[in-house]
Amino acid sequence: MLYAAAVAAIMAAAIYMILSRNLVRIMLGLALLSTGANLLLFTAGDFSNRQPPIIAPGQDRLGDAADPLAQALILTAIVIGFALTVVLATVVLRAWRATGSLDARTVEATEQPDAPELLDPDNG
Repeated sequence: MLYAAAVAAIMAAAIYMILSRNLVRIMLGLALLSTGANLLLFTAGDFSNRQPPIIAPGQDRLGDAADPLAQALILTAIVIGFALTVVLATVVLRAWRATGSLDARTVEATEQPDAPELLDPDNG
């Protein structure tokens, strides 16, 4: 129950950050969401046994061993989450250089061709 509560708290914090208008908070919220998904996969796997999944000499099958599938999924999710964070950091940096702001409303306003704050260079 402790792991489930931790996953729920991390996911809730991630969703709260994603709903922000600050691009850096959105990026960090998505990274936190990736961490929450990793913990969810870890919690879904059976982690109560500490024995490594190695077949001992003279045996033909595994006994009570840790599930290697959950570990492989988490490792893959960590790599994908890191790549997503790097791409989002690049997009946020590019948006900041183009607009001079990290507010999502400002970035959205630059996409509208008839935005009044873009037509007047002194208003922005």
